[in-house]
Order: sequence, then structure tokens, then C-alpha cells
Amino acid sequence: MAVSAQQRRPVVALYERIADAIHDGTYPPGSTLPSEPRLAGALGVSRPALREALLLLQEDGLLTVRRGVGRTVNDRVPRRGYERVQPLEELLSAGAALRVRPLLRAVEEPTDFTAQHLLAAARAELRFWESLLTGEGTAAALSQEWAAEEEVLERVHPAFAQALRAEPAPAASMLSVLAGASRGIQLTGHSAVTATVLGQRRGEQLDRSADTPAVLVTQVIRVAQTPVLAAKHMLPTGAPALPVLHTT
Repeated sequence: MAVSAQQRRPVVALYERIADAIHDGTYPPGSTLPSEPRLAGALGVSRPALREALLLLQEDGLLTVRRGVGRTVNDRVPRRGYERVQPLEELLSAGAALRVRPLLRAVEEPTDFTAQHLLAAARAELRFWESLLTGEGTAAALSQEWAAEEEVLERVHPAFAQALRAEPAPAASMLSVLAGASRGIQLTGHSAVTATVLGQRRGEQLDRSADTPAVLVTQVIRVAQTPVLAAKHMLPTGAPALPVLHTT
């Protein structure tokens, strides 16, 4: 891929270590993880780094926090979301779209989230965009978006693959690029909405405290039955309203 050299965020590597332990049965469904101090010591990492990885695992549906018990392994995912295939910067706007400020344009190997939603192989290279959505000088949301493997895009949506290769990368969300390249191609979307907190890294990016309540929107966009984009959008307290469809 004609993008920057592959970057592997430390929290992603830690996420994968714990996810691997869940998948190989070290922590089977229903089991409770060790306390943070014990787990951090066993993994040889700091507690703040561990807390960030555990938060991501919770958001991806691998873990559930139970009051008085701790973090337990879970295999269920939420079923609430918004289904409009429209860039978040437009959905959240009140007339004028929010501005998209690129934070990172890189390539990553799959995590559980992208392997599950993009059906990516273990050593696949997935284009990753991280962006900050701002309006009136205030950070409104943080978006993380992954595209399917290059060969998949070339097969089902070559115009999207070509648009992502543009240099320099556009100051827009990946979904905005996809929508612009999809004239005549029908897109379908599925999403889920869960309550969470920002965590340390995303709190710093959004200029909020780590324990700020937030809404996490996960989203998958498909062409026919093939997923071409998966995303996580973090909206802290005070972000513009998002139209939501609730299914039971």
C-alpha cells in the first residue's frame, strides 16, 4: 500500500495479548479476569496501559464489567445503532458539516474488532485512519476507521480503493471518501451504540478527562454482502445529538 510505514499502537498489541488468552481458553466465557494490579504484573505492563486495553476489549464485546465482581468474559454484542450510511461529520452537523482533522494515516494488522467485522486474515494489512471531528473550535468526536484489504476493495469496489490511495490523503473521513466514490453502488450499514468512558488516550485527544462519559458507535459498511469499512466513533458528553434507531 502506498501509505506510511506500518504503525502498531502499543495498546493494540496489549489488546491482542489479552484477546488471545480469551480465545485460547485461558479466560473462558463467564470467567472473571484477575484484578488490574495482578494482571498488569503478570503481563509486565503499566496499569494505565492495561486499563486502556481492557476498555477496548469491553467496547468490542469481549468483556463485561459486573459490579462487585469485576471484568468477566462475554461473547454477546449490542444490537442498538443507527443505520444511515452517511458520514458522521454530516450526521452530527447542524447545517454545516464538522471539520475533519487527520491524526493518523497508517496500516495495521487486524484486531478482534477488524477481524470479525472485515473478515480479515490474521496477517492482513488494513488501512487505518484516525480523525478528530471539530466544530466551532471544540472537539466533537474521535473517529477510527479501517478499510478492508486492498485485494477485497479492488474486487468489490475499485473506485474506493483508488480514492484511498490518493496522495496526500484527503482531510475527510474514510466514510466520506467511500460515499464520494460510490455513485451507482449501493451501500448498506449496520451499527451499534454503547455507553462507555473516554479512557486516557482518547481523553487527551479530545481534551477531556479520562473518566468522561461517552457514547461509542461501531459501524460496518458493506457492498452487497462484503464488508468494506469498519469504524469506531467516540462521542463524549456534550457532543452534538446523533439520530438513533433502537431495535429489540
